[in-house]
Amino acid sequence: MDDILEAIYVGPLAGGKPDCLIVLCHGLHADGSQLSQLAEVWRGALPSAGFALPHAPWARRRLGFFRRKRREWFSIRDKSPDAYEAGVRAAAALLDRFIDAELDRLALGPEDYVLAGYSQGAMTVLFAGLRRAVPPRAIVAIAGSLIAPGRLAAEIRNRPPILLMHGMEDQLVPVQSSRSAARELSGAGVLVETLYPAGLAHDLDEVEIRESALFLRRIFKPRQIRGIFSKGNLSPDSDVKSYIV
Repeated sequence: MDDILEAIYVGPLAGGKPDCLIVLCHGLHADGSQLSQLAEVWRGALPSAGFALPHAPWARRRLGFFRRKRREWFSIRDKSPDAYEAGVRAAAALLDRFIDAELDRLALGPEDYVLAGYSQGAMTVLFAGLRRAVPPRAIVAIAGSLIAPGRLAAEIRNRPPILLMHGMEDQLVPVQSSRSAARELSGAGVLVETLYPAGLAHDLDEVEIRESALFLRRIFKPRQIRGIFSKGNLSPDSDVKSYIV
């Protein structure tokens, strides 16, 4: 395990100092580069934001010619609720330290950040973000779930707007996980938006990328929404394509 998370950092499209940090947490057995294409589209939507794509703390060697590391936010060997809760608590503590360090490094305020994650990364940002002393401006959780929902009422410290997105045909993390999370979060007084694309498995598609970009633009209250789909980014009438397998 890495005590200090390493990360890929992408500066603002507009150049200069960022006015917000967007932290994107990857899924199981990947690394920060998994969400680089998502970050690139979001840069078009939020050109003054900086992006941090941390690598999960736990690394296992993948056998094969390249012997790549398979990274995870917490172990899935023991799939019991108690083991998942213990694992995500440890990951959330490391993510907390990383967020604080990055905000300090970039001379940003304690509230100038957004959390987003895919799959196991989504589970981690939901757990960590709702328990931080200073809330993120928003949380985007893709194909994830709410770990330890029974603890939420006692431990929740803030209520940022949340977007949950989940493919209807997900066989790895069933869509019911996000549906249940939406109910639990709404019951705790959190403003939740949901998107459940039909025909989508455990994946991320153009519809989710586009709608999440628009969600963030609404959160940041721009004068007008424009430029998101220009310069090679997604067009509103694009065919749905998968980006994560």
